[in-house]
Order: sequence, then C-alpha cells, then structure tokens
Amino acid sequence: MRLELSAEDQAFREEMAASFTRVVPEEIRTAVLEGQEVTAEMIRTSQKALNAEGLAVPHWPVEWGGRGWTELQRHLWHEEMVRAGVPSPLPFNTSMIGPVLAQFASQEMKERFLPATANLDIWWSQGFSEPDAGSDLAGLRTTAVRDGEDWVVNGQKTWTTLGQYGDWIFTLVRTDPEAKKQLGISMLLIDMTTPGVEVRPIELIDGGHEVNEVWFTDVRVPGENLVGEVNQGWTMAKFLLGNERVGVAPVALVKRMLASAKERAGDRLDDPLTRARIAELENQLLALELTALRVVAHSADGEPHPASSVLKLRGTELQQAVSELAVDLAGPAALVPGSLEQADAPDWARRSAPVYLNYRKASIYGGSNEIQRQIIARTILGL
Repeated sequence: MRLELSAEDQAFREEMAASFTRVVPEEIRTAVLEGQEVTAEMIRTSQKALNAEGLAVPHWPVEWGGRGWTELQRHLWHEEMVRAGVPSPLPFNTSMIGPVLAQFASQEMKERFLPATANLDIWWSQGFSEPDAGSDLAGLRTTAVRDGEDWVVNGQKTWTTLGQYGDWIFTLVRTDPEAKKQLGISMLLIDMTTPGVEVRPIELIDGGHEVNEVWFTDVRVPGENLVGEVNQGWTMAKFLLGNERVGVAPVALVKRMLASAKERAGDRLDDPLTRARIAELENQLLALELTALRVVAHSADGEPHPASSVLKLRGTELQQAVSELAVDLAGPAALVPGSLEQADAPDWARRSAPVYLNYRKASIYGGSNEIQRQIIARTILGL
C-alpha cells in the first residue's frame, strides 16, 4: 500500500483543512480541541454549516448530497475534520439511518427524510438495544402490532445515546412473534413527540447524562413509516451495524488524543517506559489506520467488509488505552473533581478520569467486542 499521498491527494487534504477552518465557527472548534462540553446547539450549527458546503454526507449517494469521493478522500476528509476540531456530523443521522434509508426506503420516504437528515433538521435517535437484547439484538421484545393502517408499538429501548435531543427514533420492532428471531423484525420511524413515547435519563459512571431509556406505551405509528418491507429489519440492522463498526474505529480522534497526551507529558517523556508505551500506541494506531483503509477499499455495493469487526474491536481497545495513558500522566490530579473551581490541577488532568470512565462503553456499543471476536472467527477465519 502506498504510504505517501499523491500531489492531487495532498491538495485535497489541504482543501479540506482550509474548508473546515473557514466554515465552522472558531468557538466551536476551540471547544472541541480543548475538550470542553460540546452542546447540542454546537453540533446542529456545525452540521448545518458543513451541509451548506457539501461536507456533511460525502459518502451518501450523490443525488442525496454525496460527493462521489474515493475512499482515500473520505478518509482524508474525516482526518482533517477531526484535526480541525470540527464536531463529526451526528452519526445517527449520517452513518446510520441515512445510508439505510438511501439503500432500503421508498423514493417518497427518501424525499421526506434524507434532506432533513443531512441538514440535522431532524435529530435522529437509535432504538435498537433493550435491557435483555443488547449483544443479542435479535432477542428484542418491543412489539409492533398492525391496527388498520397503523402500527401500535409497546416496549422499551435502552442506552439511547443523546435521546434527550431526539426528534425521531429509528426503531427495531418485532412484527412477527412466530417467526425465527431474526426473521420477525421490522424497522419503524417514530416521531418522539407521539403520545406514549417517554424518554428517561440514565446517569453514567462519569456523572454525565448521555444515554437514556425510551418507553413506548400504545404508540400509534403510521403505516407509511415502515422502512422497506415487513420483517426486513434484520437485514437493515446488519447493514447499519456494519457501517457503525467502521465508524467506531476512531483513528483520527485517537491520533489527536495521543498527540495531546504527548504534549502534556512534560518531563514524563524522560522516562523510557513512558516513551516506549507511547511509541507502541503510535505503531498500533498506524496499523489500525492501514487496516481501515483496506476495509473501505474492499467494501462493495454499500456492504461493509466483514473486517469492519476488526476495526471496531481494535479501535475501541486503542481508544481506551490512550484514555488510560492520559490518566496515568495526570497522576493524582486525575482524581480532582472537575467541579472544584479553585483546584490547582489543570483542566485536562481533571477531565482525564471522566473521559477514561466514559470510554469503558466503547467496547460494548455497536456490538460488544466479545461478539466481534465471534464474527471474526466465523466470517474471516472460518472457524
């Protein structure tokens, strides 16, 4: 694999870098780079600005805002976006439901939802996991029963990230209780203002409110909000999760995290063990980046390569490893509460422990890493 960019690709990289700093407000980029809280309004503002420049959904079909770029160009787009401190376009919109709608939805549904999805006029939530159906997603129990032209939905979803901001939720529901688990599932689009939808916050170990429970009690959903065909939901779920697993190999983000850790290490870099630890992480990150490029280069017809599970597995492990490095570099300062305004500890050190705790989730969402090992064993190694 060629490791040096061509003149054309280097020019593309520079164009992306210039565009991101020009398009997205500086105060938003500064907040991201300094690890400050990025609000929902900042995310909306950033994505709308990107979409106006044709930079929000370059991987979508061209007719819906895509750019027809090469896989390498998409990689450079994302790398420069992260480097500039631009919030990534909301993944529930751009990497999850958007591609699903483009692939499976009717023309009418595409016209109704895709432009608003790209522009974040609709903030989508993901309604997949349930208390007893996380890694075993096919065991979901939320039901949708046909009533005239509508569906009536009852059940519960959990770990709904940023669901407190959601306008709509794309939801896997059981429409045929007699069918084999995977064969009786459909996907519905549900307006979260519909009577019977309730969002309840879950407080995380780091003290933040990022995820939620979503309850459905006799929620009436128009029949036209069914995506694709009845009982086609498992096919869409696999398509979506494959895309999600590519996206959770956060190469550019981990590179930025590791670079920041090196800058803050100070005289700790005089320690040969610390230097060796950083060098090992850099080498592993380079290997992950090359693997990511190979995966996207061999994905065909919109179907992610099975090796996307490798990216999910290794990417989340490295994300956790770098967050652990930051805690170790911060030392006792990592235990100083971020809310303690008079503390002498620097902000980055006080944030290191909450970030470390938050990233414990990375090896679980998108299909736990244990499940990814099973997928790798079965589909790649043939075991």
